[in-house]
Amino acid sequence: MLAYIARRLLQTVLILLGISLVTFVLLYLVPADPARQIAGRSATAQTVANIREQLGLNLPFYQQYLRYLSGLLHGDLGRSYLQKTEVAELIWSRLPASLLLMCGAIFCELLMGLTMGVVAALKRGSKIDNGLMIVSFLGVSAPQFVIGILLLYVFAVQLGWFPIGGYGTFAHLVLPSITLGFLGAGWYSRMMRSSLLDVLRQDYIRTARAKGLTRAKILFGHAIPNAILPIIAMIGIDIGLFMSGIVVVESVFGWPGIGQLAWQAIQRIDIPIIMGVTMISAFAIVLGNLLADLIAPWVDPRIKLR
Repeated sequence: MLAYIARRLLQTVLILLGISLVTFVLLYLVPADPARQIAGRSATAQTVANIREQLGLNLPFYQQYLRYLSGLLHGDLGRSYLQKTEVAELIWSRLPASLLLMCGAIFCELLMGLTMGVVAALKRGSKIDNGLMIVSFLGVSAPQFVIGILLLYVFAVQLGWFPIGGYGTFAHLVLPSITLGFLGAGWYSRMMRSSLLDVLRQDYIRTARAKGLTRAKILFGHAIPNAILPIIAMIGIDIGLFMSGIVVVESVFGWPGIGQLAWQAIQRIDIPIIMGVTMISAFAIVLGNLLADLIAPWVDPRIKLR
């Protein structure tokens, strides 16, 4: 176990190093000039040049990257160009909101997705099965901002059940969580349906039926615990995806998380914030995958870590 964790941690370091390099290269190649963004349109060329020198943007690429990497190794994510605040402090202040939304979204997608998947598998080939798969297809295909705006119009504007936007109460959490969860629910329902159908065809299920076990005991005691294993890995991936992929939803609902922070930074070419959010999201993804791999043997002892 310890050797496996050590190898995975080493792989994590290499992955994060590669992601930092690729992201830094892409931001370096962006034609926009951060110094010009800071100085303003009316600034003189000398003013822009001074800002570039102060920020180290006049250095060769490898020197800029090594300087960033050196700070990263010491836990320094840099300083925002425009907000004049440490990136780590900005991310930390917005992290609780994003974590809360992530938990709400994972709960919604599991509740909707697993329920639809189990029902569709038990009603295979029926109109219910076809209808649920159409809903899951819409969930996978529909853009998040469309779902978000539609939910806002129906449940906030027309019915007035929830606030239009903001943060602070449970009512503010419901609509953005459902919006994010609807996409994941489509994937989970299709995965759960396929996995459960495969499990229901196994010999040990037929043996359980031959022993006279009730359908509920077979389903909840044998079938679902084995069918849910692929879902665990997906949850680990979702932890990182929600941390990095909630930019649109947070903007639609005015949710003050790191997604909204990243969107504002992209608009202003605030490179330290973009790099910081990217690295935190990448770390969340690899950590989520590691946790999923470590949890899987507890769910099914037949799974061995190698």
